[in-house]
Amino acid sequence: MINPDYVSVTAAVMRKEGKVLIAKRKRAHMGYSWEFPGGKTEAGETLEDCLRREIREELGIEVKVGALISSQKHVINCRAAIALYAYEVFHLSGDFTLTDHEEVRWVAIEDLEKYAFPEPDRVIVKALQAGQACVNSDPGERPRRVD
Repeated sequence: MINPDYVSVTAAVMRKEGKVLIAKRKRAHMGYSWEFPGGKTEAGETLEDCLRREIREELGIEVKVGALISSQKHVINCRAAIALYAYEVFHLSGDFTLTDHEEVRWVAIEDLEKYAFPEPDRVIVKALQAGQACVNSDPGERPRRVD
């Protein structure tokens, strides 16, 4: 793909008792069932606002968005390109109510590689397993929407 337009996408990394939350899609996307919940930004929305909205819509809970864990650009099947920003999130309130997923699981970081994640989410898994705080091509760059 030449000069693709990158769509900004967010992903939530929520921790509890040494485990992280992953979600199984109702329908597998390109053969991959599991993901870190999140989604695409809407016009005029910050990455943090997007992630709060997506988690509210997908999981029915309110979260506080914390530190950036991983950011990357990824071309999917030469048809679409995303800039994926994974943030630490903290559950503030609400009970899980799944709308886009058939189940969620709390999984130990060392067991994440056993699950079928799409490539962009596998980069998040590797960052978590390596204990990295951030995976940026330019670590000094502040994350922002990519339009």
